[in-house]
Amino acid sequence: MAVPRNPPHRDRDGSLTLRLGKEELVVRQRYEAASVANDALIAVWFLTGSLMFLSSAWTRTGTWCFVLGSIELMIRPVLRLARQLHLHRMRGETGAPTASDQDY
Repeated sequence: MAVPRNPPHRDRDGSLTLRLGKEELVVRQRYEAASVANDALIAVWFLTGSLMFLSSAWTRTGTWCFVLGSIELMIRPVLRLARQLHLHRMRGETGAPTASDQDY
């Protein structure tokens, strides 16, 4: 018996809905979600790199993990800028209220 797949879809309000069996995750604030995912990747790269530096055999690979973590750190301001530009466009076109001052 095949299990029906429930692919992610966008709702009318632009939110992304992911279904896993009976569970459902609705992502309404895509920039916040992207920022959280990016921060998690930063932590993974730097933790992995730090652990690899404990062994001299893994130093080179650990260095690459630090490079990847640094790239992820560069993505943070890009996400913030994209969010600000998006909000600016929304305000300009529709007069929609601004988001909170919380920075993602």
